[in-house]
Amino acid sequence: MDDGEYMPQLNWTELRIDRIGHRGDGIADTPDGPVFVPLALPGERVEVERQGERARLVSVLEASPERIDPFCRHVGVCGGCAFQHWQTEPYRAWKRGLVVEALARVGIETEVAALVDAHGEGRRRATFHARGTGGSAPKGLDTLAVGFAGWRSHAVVAIDACPILAPALDGALPAAWALAQALAPVAKPLDIQVTATEAGLDVDVRGSGPLKPRSVAALAELAGIHKLARLTRHGELVLQREPPLLTMGRARVPLPPGSFLQATAAGEATLAALVGEAVGRAKSIADLFSGVGTFGLRLAERARVAAYESSAPAIEALGKAVRGTSGLKPVTGEARDLFRRPLLPLELKAFDAVVFDPPRQGAEAQSAQLAASKVPLVVGVSCDPATFARDAGLLVKGGYRLEHVTPVDQFRYSAHVELVGVFRR
Repeated sequence: MDDGEYMPQLNWTELRIDRIGHRGDGIADTPDGPVFVPLALPGERVEVERQGERARLVSVLEASPERIDPFCRHVGVCGGCAFQHWQTEPYRAWKRGLVVEALARVGIETEVAALVDAHGEGRRRATFHARGTGGSAPKGLDTLAVGFAGWRSHAVVAIDACPILAPALDGALPAAWALAQALAPVAKPLDIQVTATEAGLDVDVRGSGPLKPRSVAALAELAGIHKLARLTRHGELVLQREPPLLTMGRARVPLPPGSFLQATAAGEATLAALVGEAVGRAKSIADLFSGVGTFGLRLAERARVAAYESSAPAIEALGKAVRGTSGLKPVTGEARDLFRRPLLPLELKAFDAVVFDPPRQGAEAQSAQLAASKVPLVVGVSCDPATFARDAGLLVKGGYRLEHVTPVDQFRYSAHVELVGVFRR
């Protein structure tokens, strides 16, 4: 090192890990407050590089007996997995505990079932990020990173394989690298969403901005080379070899570009089965935040369904699926922003059951209207225990009883947990 070169002083220290936080970090409770240490386990003595309340694990001085070797070489750098190093049973108990604790914080006690493993074959959709690693116009793989965001970072960790992806996503990473390389001269960050469908890979590229015709032609050529079912850019079609379809119940759904889907096929099937069991013999069901019909299309095999979803393309896809499927009960669909225009008690009067599956921010406005309604049965699906607990508190205050909750783990190795809760008047 040159005498004039500055080297920042590292604050290395030893900590004892006391617990796991709700985001998956190990937490050391110190006299000056909690310190968060990713990839550390309770009971471990660790050496860390500390910066305030955050710390980077340097080494494990005393390992927990629950520690195991991770199976992916990117663990500790890639931010995708938090728990490949933790034995299954304590991990499952902790994840179920997230639901119990979230409900306890709002004063709700109810039966919380054992965690259901719904990882299945792995994740059927992924969003890869592509970023230049230096210079204003990356021109080669040596100056381009395609992969996932780093641990608690916006930096992209370049990967060539991901063992938690479903076999149906084989070929997704090579295609993403090729597309990113073709767009490297644009010198803009890219997000490349890939979904495994029955017709093959459905890819939507975002972030490139307007492209010249020769760039679009290059993308179309790559779509053919990698045998993509469809390639879109910001939802606009570049090339389609076959319509991307997924089967939901009896229906085959034509997917809009960039569609939201449950992360795993097993997760979708598990959640749909729990919802179907919960609604029982209901004859008229409102499917709120319906997406392309994950629950509604299956429920329509035995009940009338009214689907509400903010995405007009999703409602259009649901409608096409209904028209192409025989034997379904009547299904209606409406593109409606339920955050701004929740269904009111007078509108809810037509239903004997309501299913809602909002984004991570929950459904506070809609829950308030449900609480004021007379609907006898409400089934809540959520990917965030904290916002579910908040919304459940509104329903309970309005006279509902939360009968039971079933947590579902389709995001194995992460801090994310899905759940289905059943409310009755």
